[in-house]
Amino acid sequence: MKADIQWSNRFTLITLLCSVYFGLILGYKPVIIVHGVMTGNETMLPMAQRIQELHPGTKVFVTDRFGGWSSLRPMWHQVMEIGSDILQFMAFHPSGVHLIGYSQGGLLSRAILEYYPDHNVNTFISLSAPQCGQYGTKFLHIFFPTLACETAYELFYSSIGQHTSVGNYWNDPYHQKLFFEYSAFLPYVNNLVLSENSKLFKKGFTKIKKLVLIGGPDDSVITPWQSSQFGCFDSNGSVIEMRDQLFYKNDSFGLLTMDSQKKIDIVTLSGLDHSDWHTNMSVLDNYIIPYLD
Repeated sequence: MKADIQWSNRFTLITLLCSVYFGLILGYKPVIIVHGVMTGNETMLPMAQRIQELHPGTKVFVTDRFGGWSSLRPMWHQVMEIGSDILQFMAFHPSGVHLIGYSQGGLLSRAILEYYPDHNVNTFISLSAPQCGQYGTKFLHIFFPTLACETAYELFYSSIGQHTSVGNYWNDPYHQKLFFEYSAFLPYVNNLVLSENSKLFKKGFTKIKKLVLIGGPDDSVITPWQSSQFGCFDSNGSVIEMRDQLFYKNDSFGLLTMDSQKKIDIVTLSGLDHSDWHTNMSVLDNYIIPYLD
């Protein structure tokens, strides 16, 4: 029995050393993963494990901040706290990292890139994230059971509502005046409201070498689903696609620059619910892993 235990430990050590060796030889960059709203880092561990299975030796950091109800804390607060942790991780990996943000975590990740322009992110994968905001209440019924989409602006476009993460990116196409008046987050990261950080935001965003926008029509949570690819509703209920957005045409935070340099990949997949994006191994193997060299 003792010999079996010693061999088991030796085998584990050999496996670990081989994993690190191949990771160093193949040059896989470390990966940072940011979870979504009302979840935690445990929901992203299957993704982290799959990355390490297919890319042995890869170091993966899954943020453990703001899990569960604390994910409703204001977005700027989360940006600064998670961003500080990410910068510390980057400091140990000066050759560059990859960043994956799922759902709300994708929007947080983009804001972190803008707010901390000295980052060293190579590829940013935005996985079904409300990059152009949210105008749908299906997932909100978990914590706002009586909230209707048409009247949600009364809560979110208020000083109280802006103390919630969802309120910070609620984008009501029928109340845009209130959106610009009250929203303390989304208009700023989109540089539609200029601030002292506007130039830094664009510098930080355009520093990445590849932007991957993943989403699909059967998502059921991100509304419109095209928000995952920088689309949103207009006042007629039609979707304005990314390249027709004012922030794209004006290159407000660098989308046009990135697109003209062919640094944006748009991936649209059908048949996937919101909870599938980070758990479906086919999605991971075919549309995420290939970007993590």
